[in-house]
Amino acid sequence: MTAAIISTPRHWLAMTAFTALAVPGVGGAADLNFNFYGSARVQVESVQPDETSALGSYTGVRDAYSRIGFNADYALSDGVELFGQLELPLDIANKAVQDPWDQDEDIRIARLGVRGGFGAFSLGQMWMPYYNAIAYPVDMFSSYYSGFATYTAFRLSDTLAYESPEFSGLSFATAWSRRNGAAKASGTADDRLQITASYRLNDTVFSFGIDDLGGANDAQILGLSLMHTLGDLYIGAKYEVHKSDVRDAYGADGDTAVNLYAGYTRGRNTFKAMVANVERYGEDVVHLGVDHQFNDRLMFFAEYYYEEETAAITDERAGAETFIDAASGGQVWLAGVRFDF
Repeated sequence: MTAAIISTPRHWLAMTAFTALAVPGVGGAADLNFNFYGSARVQVESVQPDETSALGSYTGVRDAYSRIGFNADYALSDGVELFGQLELPLDIANKAVQDPWDQDEDIRIARLGVRGGFGAFSLGQMWMPYYNAIAYPVDMFSSYYSGFATYTAFRLSDTLAYESPEFSGLSFATAWSRRNGAAKASGTADDRLQITASYRLNDTVFSFGIDDLGGANDAQILGLSLMHTLGDLYIGAKYEVHKSDVRDAYGADGDTAVNLYAGYTRGRNTFKAMVANVERYGEDVVHLGVDHQFNDRLMFFAEYYYEEETAAITDERAGAETFIDAASGGQVWLAGVRFDF
């Protein structure tokens, strides 16, 4: 495991981030703060694909994005600090350091940055600004099946990002990600550029985003989102559309993803519901769930997930590497537990 962890540029960045934060602490330990954390998340699921000739029904255990990591920050001057974060995925069901969906990913976050009154600059692998502004408002479920009803990527490596402070409710963010875009005519990946803008009005946030993948088909994803809180009720909505030269395949020009989510908290329970239509990636989607917060660290959850065509449903404990389109979607009943430490 040690040899694998230091073999790629993003792993070297994680080590550099740790060193950059640790060295200043020799002369000013009082200004250096570390926060170690982790979260174990496991579910038991009953999966029933529509086409069992392509993928048989099964009952099994699946990880729901467990992780372990740390945050650190160091005061460089009054109002300016250096910060870093390293977070590893833990696929408990497969007993591996990997993401349960992207099983080639063995680091979730590895970033180093500086922040102050001017905003925040970050370098490394991180949550992307388009996801934060556009997809996150409807990505509120606790299971493995959360987050599939979008066209964008969650986290990308080799990224330089900037987040602005809020000015009278208005904020923006941008990111450039090296070779994480669509394929060019040469076959190599294009660079990726994201820009978002958000406006907060009391308990409502409106956001607009562009995810420019470039490539031979000049691919872009445009998105709008809304977040609104009314007491114990939360409502999230999202609209995405592809702009590209693709005509009849995933990413086709004009294809849309539309989501409406509602969550209601009463006492220790949060009831969740989402309906969505994601063209060429799930089509009609229904997601229902309930979370029970037993105490500050322990939560139980139960969910029902349905997709008209294949997007998230796959073989037992498998991930994106075994996408089985012929299963034609299906439904999942599940129950799980989350323990934060």
